[in-house]
Amino acid sequence: MPNVAELIRNHVTLEVDCVDRLYLNAYVPRLQAEGGVVGFLRHLGQNIPSPAIFGQITQAFKTGVRAWAEQNNIPWVEFIKGQRKDDVVQRYRDRFKGEGVVLVGVAQERAKAWHATKEVYGRHIHFSYRWRTVYVNHYYFYVIDSEWGPAFIKVCAYAPYTIKVCLNGHEWAKRQATRQRILFTALDNGFLSCAAPAALQAVCSALSTTDIQQFFDRWLCRLPLPLTAADRAAGFAYTLSILQMEVSRTQVFDRPLRGREFFEEVIRDNLDLGRPSRVQLLFERRITRRTPGRFSTRVITHGVLPSLHVEYKRCRIKQYFKEGRALRTETTFNDTYDVGVKRGLSNFAYLRTIGQNFNGRLLQLEHTAHDCGLSEVPQPRHLER
Repeated sequence: MPNVAELIRNHVTLEVDCVDRLYLNAYVPRLQAEGGVVGFLRHLGQNIPSPAIFGQITQAFKTGVRAWAEQNNIPWVEFIKGQRKDDVVQRYRDRFKGEGVVLVGVAQERAKAWHATKEVYGRHIHFSYRWRTVYVNHYYFYVIDSEWGPAFIKVCAYAPYTIKVCLNGHEWAKRQATRQRILFTALDNGFLSCAAPAALQAVCSALSTTDIQQFFDRWLCRLPLPLTAADRAAGFAYTLSILQMEVSRTQVFDRPLRGREFFEEVIRDNLDLGRPSRVQLLFERRITRRTPGRFSTRVITHGVLPSLHVEYKRCRIKQYFKEGRALRTETTFNDTYDVGVKRGLSNFAYLRTIGQNFNGRLLQLEHTAHDCGLSEVPQPRHLER
């Protein structure tokens, strides 16, 4: 059987680096502190910053969303606890044509919200605001976007009205490649084949913060939201940050057998990748006894398909055999501070670069570990004299 180096060198027909899943947080910076909350309420004409106005905003938003959905004939789904949302939504996506809102979903989820305490000093009334964890309604707007394809925008109905945005870089790249008339065959949220691999890679590498921001701004104007355009113009505008980011390398094999051979070799010989001595080679971070977090290697099996997971703090590198055709190596940043980067969207390009480096380093370690493996081509025998 060929070793890892030979499998990659001789049996990979397409290799693509691309950002995969991107989960963003949209927040109003001025609503993250008590002083900003008071300033917001005064912007609304409240001399006494009473929390009652927040209740009115929440109620108006709930009523407005339901009326907007009915007026535009948009399906309304109330998710059940434990229900897999994507499975429910996919049925609606399959029937949806064009660009727009596929459905509005409602789910009660945990959120960080402002809680007011009333204090009376003689004739004077004062409200102090503190953070509290609550379970409240969140509204999911599942959309099909002309630039990004399937995505969702989740809005919290309670102050400070945080928004979450979920995008997929592969879906963005598919639409850009189609516009540039680059012929390709899709592999789920990836690529199986392409007539112009270099052009396809250039498309994937072109994804920028501008594309992400434009998506958010576009739908900010189309959807009913708790905060109005007047609020945003008064300085209570949203800012995007990165909650989770997946950076992937997909290597498509010419035959499924070759991919399975590769993965079997990798899993068998690399179960120690999660040890601190080897993790620091992958993530280029010095690990000591004082370094917090979890360092481990796990093999998780779904049906008959295993996947390899290497963990560093809250970041993870995952390898799995995608759709029986391709090796997917994927770095997931669950907390950008683990790699010394702030969460601001401006760090998107840097995170993509180091994610690609992590993926390449893992593959290189696996390659090096198998350099001494038996070659597929038999070596000439030297007869003793």
